[in-house]
Amino acid sequence: MKLYFSPGACSLSPHIVLREAGMKFELEQVNNQEKKTKSGTDYWSINGKGQVPVLEFDGGERLTEGPVIVQWIADQNQAADLIPPAGKPERYRVLEWLNFTTSELHKVFAPLFRPTTPDAFKDITKENLAKRFAWIDKHLEGKQYLMGDKFTVADPYMFTVLRWSGRVKVDLSPYKNIAAYMERVQARPKVQEAMKAEGLIQ
Repeated sequence: MKLYFSPGACSLSPHIVLREAGMKFELEQVNNQEKKTKSGTDYWSINGKGQVPVLEFDGGERLTEGPVIVQWIADQNQAADLIPPAGKPERYRVLEWLNFTTSELHKVFAPLFRPTTPDAFKDITKENLAKRFAWIDKHLEGKQYLMGDKFTVADPYMFTVLRWSGRVKVDLSPYKNIAAYMERVQARPKVQEAMKAEGLIQ
């Protein structure tokens, strides 16, 4: 199994989940600007959408879209307890968080990374993000993770996207519960492993 990733991109989420689930996998780095893999392969031939992550199975079949990939990984190793079983109400709370992160945070951040985005639109985007952050911060009060005391596949995705704040000059310091949450997630040994493998920390 191989994960195509770009350091610090949304592919960090399934990378963390693979390690948390104890699965064996290879990494193939992708240059997001050039759309080339580190070994020189045209990335468009790997994923016609041109985006990371891609999880490639040993038989050559590929799975895309991070929130789907993390569910698949967690279901392969249920002993890791990264997602509740199908049919349990708690599972759909985890899916609710994955969907919220992808639609209300991940895609909202995108214009802030583009140099062609007008400054006025960036200001509106940051205002919208601030509202989301305030809501997340309130939710995290008294909780270790998004689902309470239990770490699930929703947390690596939230952690990954919130990490982008520093790159686009969005200040998270007013949100004390988010700040504590970020430290807590980053302190996990498997998160440390993934971040070191991607060159994000020493």
